[in-house]
Amino acid sequence: MKISEILAKGKVTVSCELFPPKHGDMLGDAKETVRQTARLGPSFISVTYGAGGGTGRHTASLAEEAQNVCGVTALAHLTCVSSSRETVRGALTEFKSRGIENILALRGDIPPGEQFPAAGQYSHASELMREIRDFGGFCVGGACYPEGHPESESLQKDLDSLKIKVESGCEFLTTQMFFDNNILYGFLYRLLRAGIDVPIVAGIMPVTDARQISRIIKLSNTALPARFRAITDRFSDNPAAMSQAGVAYATEQIIDLIANGVEHIHIYTMNKPAIAGGIMGNISEIFR
Repeated sequence: MKISEILAKGKVTVSCELFPPKHGDMLGDAKETVRQTARLGPSFISVTYGAGGGTGRHTASLAEEAQNVCGVTALAHLTCVSSSRETVRGALTEFKSRGIENILALRGDIPPGEQFPAAGQYSHASELMREIRDFGGFCVGGACYPEGHPESESLQKDLDSLKIKVESGCEFLTTQMFFDNNILYGFLYRLLRAGIDVPIVAGIMPVTDARQISRIIKLSNTALPARFRAITDRFSDNPAAMSQAGVAYATEQIIDLIANGVEHIHIYTMNKPAIAGGIMGNISEIFR
C-alpha cells in the first residue's frame, strides 16, 4: 500500500524506523529485528539507507522482509550522497522488483572529506524526488527540520526548499527528532502559512542512553528543554532508569501530539523493538 493512502485514512498512525547492518553476516539478526518490530503492529516500517549509502545494499532486503514476509508496508530510504544517477536507477529497479512502493528521498549525510556533489550526482533531495517521480510507481516522502536544517541560511530558506520538494513530487514529510512539542506546533503553523499542506509525520526519538545526546544535537539541530535535560542529568548513570525515563518522556510527547491533532507519529527505534514496544504499549488504546 502507498503511504499516502495510509496517511489519508483519517486515523492515528505510528510507524517505526530501523537501520540495516553494516556487515552482511549480521543480516539475519537485522531481519529478526524487523520481525519483532512488525509484531508490534506499526502502520509502516521505514528502513534507512545508511551514512553515505554505506548500508544501502541491505535496505531493499529488509524492506522486502517487512512487507512481503511480515505483511507491514515498507518505506525504503534512498540518498543522493554517494549515489550516481545510474546507482539510483538501479535501486529503483530493485525496489520495484521486490514490490516496494514507498521511498523516502534524502540528501543524506556527507562523509568527512568527501566532495559533494561529485560528477553525476544529484545536488539536492528535490532532484532525487523528481527522478523517482519520473521513474514512476512510487509514493515519495521527504524529510523536514522543525528548527531548520543545520546548514540552512534561514528558516525562510528552509521553507522555500520544502516547497520545492513538494513541487518535485514529495507526498509527505517526516520531521527530524524534536523534544519540545511547541517547536513542532510553531513549525506546522509556518508550513500552513507557506502553503505546504502535505501530511506531516512527527519523528520521535526515545532517548534511552544519555550518550546519544551529542549526536542528536549534531543531527537534528534541536533544542533540549530544561525538563528533558533534568531527566538525562538525573538518570544518565543508571541505564535501566534512563531507559524507563526515555520511554516515558517519548510517550508523553506522543500523547500530547495526538491530543493536539498531530495524528502521524514516527518512532526512531534505534533497532530496539523492546523500546518501541514499550511506547506502543503505553498508547495502545490511543493508537487503535
